[in-house]
Amino acid sequence: MTAVDLARPRLRGLTAESVFVGRSLRHSLRDGESLLMAILLPVMLMLMFTWIFGGAIDPSGGYVDYVVPGIVFTCAGFGAASTAVYVAGDMKAGIIDRFRTMPLRASAVLTGHVVASLIRNLVATAIVVGVALLVGFRPTAGPLEWVGAAALIALYILAITYLFAAIGLAASSPEGANAYGFVLLFLPYLSSGFVPVDSLADWLQPIATYQPVTPIIETIRGLLFGTDIGAQGAWALLWCAAILVIAVAWGGWLFQRKAGRR
Repeated sequence: MTAVDLARPRLRGLTAESVFVGRSLRHSLRDGESLLMAILLPVMLMLMFTWIFGGAIDPSGGYVDYVVPGIVFTCAGFGAASTAVYVAGDMKAGIIDRFRTMPLRASAVLTGHVVASLIRNLVATAIVVGVALLVGFRPTAGPLEWVGAAALIALYILAITYLFAAIGLAASSPEGANAYGFVLLFLPYLSSGFVPVDSLADWLQPIATYQPVTPIIETIRGLLFGTDIGAQGAWALLWCAAILVIAVAWGGWLFQRKAGRR
């Protein structure tokens, strides 16, 4: 910290964070194509899996109830991935250097991107669930179970959004951030999101069982349909917390290193 930093007054409370959340939301509205695709692509995937593949996977017609939690997490991944691109764009444009001259916490920039992405993702997830209800999704959950499922989904979105923000800081360009983040979007496909784990190849089953997405999806299913969660709920919370802690620490370190602030 330099003498200039010590002499410069800081904004109090969450003023800086609220300003950057508003900034990120305005950018999202201007980039309507990305927001639209974050909603349309998961909806199209859900319709494809239920109307095209669903009959072959589950001739009884109940596949929609199985696949919706996986689609929700696919939606979360697509929405969070845009955060990496936005953060990398800010870093490449040099606007962070301008922010360094202002009396605000360096973390406020990252927080603005993450909170705005969380809001976008929750809206997109609500739309996807609404469409699922229209095409036959029939959970048996009561109000408390719905609240629990929504809270877990929000926690997962927050964790993975922070992770994508850190990826955006680590990447050298928005294109690189998009490519790195694309790899993480495959996690729901290597889980119990679309088919039961025991239907996978023998060598894939341990990967699907012990990766983060599977216990989170199984916990969501258990809450929405009243099935036994067992230890999956604890593993889901532990995975979300671990991802969030690692992503926040990594993102903070990268921001200080790249933006030159302490």
